[in-house]
Amino acid sequence: MSNYEVLLDWFRDQGSALVAYSGGVDSTLLAKAAYDALGDRAVAVTAVSASLAPAELDEATELAERIGITHLLERSDETSKPQYLANDDDRCYHCKTELYSICERIATERGLAVIVNGLNTDDLSDHRPGNRAADEAGVRSPFTELGFDKSAIRDHSRRLGLPTASKPELACLASRFPTGTPITITGLGRVAAAEEVVAGLGFTQYRVRFHGDLARIEVPAVEIGRLADDDLREKLLDGVRDAGFRFVTIDLSGYARGSSNPIAMGKA
Repeated sequence: MSNYEVLLDWFRDQGSALVAYSGGVDSTLLAKAAYDALGDRAVAVTAVSASLAPAELDEATELAERIGITHLLERSDETSKPQYLANDDDRCYHCKTELYSICERIATERGLAVIVNGLNTDDLSDHRPGNRAADEAGVRSPFTELGFDKSAIRDHSRRLGLPTASKPELACLASRFPTGTPITITGLGRVAAAEEVVAGLGFTQYRVRFHGDLARIEVPAVEIGRLADDDLREKLLDGVRDAGFRFVTIDLSGYARGSSNPIAMGKA
């Protein structure tokens, strides 16, 4: 029996499920498996706020439609909470508390047996305060329970023809703010607009880190050389400045996952 079949059996054993769904690599495979196993007894919920890039919302919606799963878009109010906007070490906890509160309400209204998220075994070594919120809400993580790592998730996604199989990892826009830098709605919008510029220039893995008037752009180290092209560099500068930043810099260390969190910054 393949791992995917084990995952399907896991969902069948639950009887019904709500998937906390972002449209990323992990939650897309989870939504696919939930729908394959449960049909209309599976529901995907996406929390919508200023911390979700518009392009990511569009892609998540298209993917859910392709899978066939019932997909609900629910307004999330984490960006109105002072604890979240303060952007301390527990920002993700406050965000996920809001998300799982929404999921709990919908699961109760629809009589769904379990709420699941896309946490995988590779995530267990990362700094993720949101895991505490999941534990408090009784959210299950099938991938960690069954031993799925990111490589396995991508392999199964590829076999199933999901376009997320090779999708780069993308976190919420608030992760672009260094821990301790207050989050603003305006700042989130500037980051979203700047990252659309970077993506439009053909970069697939990137971050635009927010430092007030300065945008610190991360792309893979092997792609930094592309920025030597005068035309590309001018388009990048013009676009990021149009997004609202006065200064634009390239991080010569290259893209690094979670480079703004306390562990990466040497604060943990």
